[in-house]
Amino acid sequence: MNQKKLVIIALIAVLIGVFIVFDGPGLLTLENLQRHQSDIGQWISSNATTAILGFVVVYVAVTALSLPGATIMTLAGGAFFGNLYGLMAVSVASTLGASLAFLAARFLLRDTLKRRYRETVARMDKGIEKDGAFYLATLRLVPVFPFFLINLTMGLTSMKLLTYMLVSWIAMLPGTFVYVNAGTQLAQIESVGDIASPGLLLSFALLGLFPLIAKFVVGFVRRRRVYKGFGKPHSFDYNLLVIGGGSAGLVSAYIATAVKAKVALIERHKMGGDCLNTGCVPSKALIRSANAADTLRHADRYGLESVPVKGSFANIMARVKRIIAEIEPHDSPERYRKLGVDCIFGEARFVSPWEVEVQGNGGTTQRLTARSIVIATGGKPAVPPIPGLADMEPLTSENLWSLEQQPERLLILGGGPIGSELAEAFARLGSRVTQVEMADRLLAKEDADVSALVLEQFQREGIDVRLDHKAAEFRTEDGQKVAYCEHNGERVRIAFDQVLVAVGRSGNTQGLGLEVLGIEPERNGTLMVEADLSVRYPNIFACGDVAGPYQFTHAAAHQAWYAAVNGLFGEFKRFKVDYRVMPWVTFTSPEVARVGLSEAEAKAKGVAYEVTRYGLDDLDRAITESENQGFIKVLTPPGKDKILGAVVVGSHAGEILSEFTLAMKHGLGMNKILGTIHPYPTWNESAKYAAGEWKRAHAPQGILKLLEKLHDWRRRGKGHARQVEVSEQQ
Repeated sequence: MNQKKLVIIALIAVLIGVFIVFDGPGLLTLENLQRHQSDIGQWISSNATTAILGFVVVYVAVTALSLPGATIMTLAGGAFFGNLYGLMAVSVASTLGASLAFLAARFLLRDTLKRRYRETVARMDKGIEKDGAFYLATLRLVPVFPFFLINLTMGLTSMKLLTYMLVSWIAMLPGTFVYVNAGTQLAQIESVGDIASPGLLLSFALLGLFPLIAKFVVGFVRRRRVYKGFGKPHSFDYNLLVIGGGSAGLVSAYIATAVKAKVALIERHKMGGDCLNTGCVPSKALIRSANAADTLRHADRYGLESVPVKGSFANIMARVKRIIAEIEPHDSPERYRKLGVDCIFGEARFVSPWEVEVQGNGGTTQRLTARSIVIATGGKPAVPPIPGLADMEPLTSENLWSLEQQPERLLILGGGPIGSELAEAFARLGSRVTQVEMADRLLAKEDADVSALVLEQFQREGIDVRLDHKAAEFRTEDGQKVAYCEHNGERVRIAFDQVLVAVGRSGNTQGLGLEVLGIEPERNGTLMVEADLSVRYPNIFACGDVAGPYQFTHAAAHQAWYAAVNGLFGEFKRFKVDYRVMPWVTFTSPEVARVGLSEAEAKAKGVAYEVTRYGLDDLDRAITESENQGFIKVLTPPGKDKILGAVVVGSHAGEILSEFTLAMKHGLGMNKILGTIHPYPTWNESAKYAAGEWKRAHAPQGILKLLEKLHDWRRRGKGHARQVEVSEQQ
């Protein structure tokens, strides 16, 4: 850090210290100003110019240093200087102070954060360049965030200082006037009767109504700006149009038809999306076959003879297809048409914010209009641009299910949930699996102890896990497929028969015509959504994998409710999507299930926590099934039983986690879980025992000692008293 930055930081620290030492927070209160109102008013009347200049200087300092008291000073400006001079003084001072805070953040923090969070800052700059002035104006008019936070955040962007000052000054004027006017009215209260004066009542009415009025005005202007150049239809074919027939799209359409809206669902390929056809359903079917093979191979755990597992991979894949076919009617067009949904097969492309053109699979073309449109086009496996990889005809979670012959040597790129699940499944079915992961552990989003337990199990099963390995190149050498990886500065050669890529997913947005709407997807193809899941336009929404941030089927269904309800009723009330309690499960063996904060996340966010741990090797049901590997870990605030997060590692972890998810959703703590009867012997008893561990750690030791003395006295008291009496008589 250079010398200039150190000097500025020291100066800021000194000024804040002076503010605290001289009891600035105590001085800048409404009670204190009212107590000294008469004396201050008399002094100001004799020193008007000095008073205004001093007021401006103090206001600038308070705002620039992000100190508390700006609101009280705004009221004071009106109370002591009147509407005109108060408004002038406050508007100038607040703009100058905000600009100084803006400059301080830019000078002290921008370069550091830009180096550390390059993509995030670049994205902010891009948004500011595109819509910065209007966005800043909306934040000033409708202060969703505290003004000091706006000052500091905008300093990290590339917005010009002059633009920032001008937009801030203009946008803050209406709100400043409302508060200054309220101050002038408060200064005129001399008796109880003055409280009911029309001026005071009107000023307080303005204070309450201004946020609503400003919100309406901002919304109106935003709509006019964003829809400029498009003509809105006078009538619509549908209330809701859903693009994509996966989990998110199906739930959106279901909700719409349930409330009697007219809805159409456009799907270009198969209903059910990735979950049914290439994701959850086939992968879990394959994992079940793999687990059955593992059980047979290790039947000696259950007192039986272990047997060599022989099976036809083609038969296993045929079973997977049968299971898909059995579940398929749940997501079929026939079912949804019976529910009242118009199911249309084809490619959808936006023409306007209310109209899409559908190129039907049969060659027909039609245009459909709707009041609201939901984009639920899902995601696809991401394939990194590694030299030579495309020539290997890589497998992904999408095309894997057409495989008919089991690879003898399977290389898997990726140590996340998908890569880990498939690595173990193929290893249990007999493939020699090498798993390559760039990070230093598997399942990097989980805590280190969770990753370590999964790694130990993988190594026991013979999976060759290569951590800290980065795939650099693929070749064919002497008729053999070879991957070269970088590891600790060395080049590592790995031979394989087929490679499976599982390094993440990207959103499906190609071909939607989003450029017509001025909507630009993120680098990974996903769409940037607002808290209500709208995408740039108030009537266009996105949910599921194409929206993120969670690419789970249950997350897609959760988002779909918000997208559908906001799309149908958003003109009256909009709901912000709630991610506070989002569970997920990785179906390895042991399973890994989590909800809420992990230890790593709690530390990163500075959240104080305690950890309660219960080992599944103590659970009777786990012991009876020879599945006593794993643990439960629950995070709670120090001394409290509120659940901040829970992770379950072991057999049936996904089912066990549901109890903690329910408790978190409805504000139930460890005491409530402990007080609930759990049937014996079940896996979910482990949740109760974990709660018991928490209770044992928080037992009131002082009360227990008193109880020990009480029980001792009750046990010995009468006999002991008689013995004392006899000894005294002797």
